[in-house]
Amino acid sequence: MATTDAAITLYRLQACPFCERVVRKLDEYDLDYRSRFVEPMHSDRDIVKRISGKRTVPAIVDENTGVTMSESANIVSYLRDTYGTEHASAGTRAEAE
Repeated sequence: MATTDAAITLYRLQACPFCERVVRKLDEYDLDYRSRFVEPMHSDRDIVKRISGKRTVPAIVDENTGVTMSESANIVSYLRDTYGTEHASAGTRAEAE
């Protein structure tokens, strides 16, 4: 669920299938996140370059763990390992109470 005060920030492009893969995983685990849509031109993605060292999207910053990463497969694996089934029920729902 996209919110403005979430600990996870997702840097993404509109209609990007790799970005949507990460969005689906964030939604599956019911994680709050902030979406930051970036410049379509690869060479103009300075903010992504500053945070991840690359200009590719998707990229995430997870303030809960201090992790910054790019590449959708890596992000999906990270989300599964960090917030997967055993974490999902105890994670963000507990914060909402």
